[in-house]
Amino acid sequence: MSAVMVWIREPRSGATRHPHDQPFARMKVLGLFRHAKSDWNDARLRDFDRPLNARGREGAALMGKHIGEFGVAWQRVIASPAVRVTQTIELAADAAGRSLPVIWDRRIYLASSPTLIDLLREQEGDPRSILMAGHNPGLEDLIFDLVPEDGGCPLRAIVEEKFPTAAFAVLTMDIASWADIEDGCAKLVHLSRPRDLDARLGPEPVD
Repeated sequence: MSAVMVWIREPRSGATRHPHDQPFARMKVLGLFRHAKSDWNDARLRDFDRPLNARGREGAALMGKHIGEFGVAWQRVIASPAVRVTQTIELAADAAGRSLPVIWDRRIYLASSPTLIDLLREQEGDPRSILMAGHNPGLEDLIFDLVPEDGGCPLRAIVEEKFPTAAFAVLTMDIASWADIEDGCAKLVHLSRPRDLDARLGPEPVD
């Protein structure tokens, strides 16, 4: 699997200032990108090997373009090597038209929030921004653990309803090092889902 990634693009003229700009320049920035919708049609496949379905491929490309336009220069990208994650990243990269090496880490596969926090704490080189691509419930629980439940974050309330496939969240942390991460240290400053960009990719009707 080739290691490709994207998203080093500056904001478009007139666009809203993003977390890599002031007043967030001294903060750590964490992006969370859940894999797009996967295919369950082949019961012979083990969970790790499930690919994206057609809807997932469309959602991955749409979100890749969005993340590329968001404006954060991701200094490190770490991702689960599960097939549905690698395909999500490759389609997103193609849509954004940029590339950056990915660190594929098996520990992210179906990891719990505490495991993801431990993984972030051990990051060497102290990058200012990290993008993590993986799975629920770990990513969703990570948001719940890092962002205080104090009623002051409408975006957290949306995540409490659901952090759907291909969702993208951005958290900022006023910490000196990734080793300093602790529960309640983050602010959730951005959340986007495929449905927010294209209504066709909203929840599928239930028969």
